[in-house]
Amino acid sequence: PGVVAAFLVPGSPLPLMRRDNPPWTPLAEGMEKARDALRAAKPDVLVIYSTQWLAVLDQLWQEKPRISGIHVDENWHELGNLRYDIRIDTSLSRDCIDGCREEGITAKGVNYDGFPVDSGTITACAFLNPHGETPAVIAANNLYFDFEKTRKLGEIAVAQAVAQGKRVAVIAVGGLSGTIFRREIDFAADRIASDGDDAWNRDILHMLEKGDAAGLAEAVPLFAKDARAEMGFKHYAFLLGALGGSFAGAKVLAYGPTYGAGAAVVEFRL
Repeated sequence: PGVVAAFLVPGSPLPLMRRDNPPWTPLAEGMEKARDALRAAKPDVLVIYSTQWLAVLDQLWQEKPRISGIHVDENWHELGNLRYDIRIDTSLSRDCIDGCREEGITAKGVNYDGFPVDSGTITACAFLNPHGETPAVIAANNLYFDFEKTRKLGEIAVAQAVAQGKRVAVIAVGGLSGTIFRREIDFAADRIASDGDDAWNRDILHMLEKGDAAGLAEAVPLFAKDARAEMGFKHYAFLLGALGGSFAGAKVLAYGPTYGAGAAVVEFRL
């Protein structure tokens, strides 16, 4: 039991919906490489944290045994629908809720028909777990939780999985620099919005590759401010907590733009 694989992946549906667009093709191919690595690790459960599932009161965990349907992305509805069918490890979800409460974090499960699953979770599952063969535990992004509290959530989730004797793959869903183009652009001409954002993204990816957790601890607050990192890069905080605060390094499987914002597919070395 324990973490057998960990990935940071983009939540934008663009590489999924239009993988034929040259700037997005590498991201789609990177996700497929991550899927192959995930399958090779043979996890019992996927622990997913998506910056796009927003919570404002309690820490929410998906608790419905199966969530399925058709989703229309709020930004890219003209590109078509996203179908999803995700199995949930309800036993582990319940233990994550209990684990949060034991740490003084108010938490509850979400279990009702028609729940609005976010594009990031759907995109990650469509690429990495397309047939739903591995059940998932899905944690919300509480807007009021800071980096440290989010890190604690990852720690709690893995501790509960280990207590159940399960092999875990951690999937942190979110982007890098957060500036998108505010005007309509030709999809084929997509690029990172600024040279400064690109430089920041590459610096962060380089530190991930080296396993420089200490350097990242200093850099992430500046990265969040200067490059408007998506949700303050809290998806990395969740992953870091799940990994026990350190990792040996990482491999960048893909890096590119998603309508100006930065995105990367990163496989972590444990």
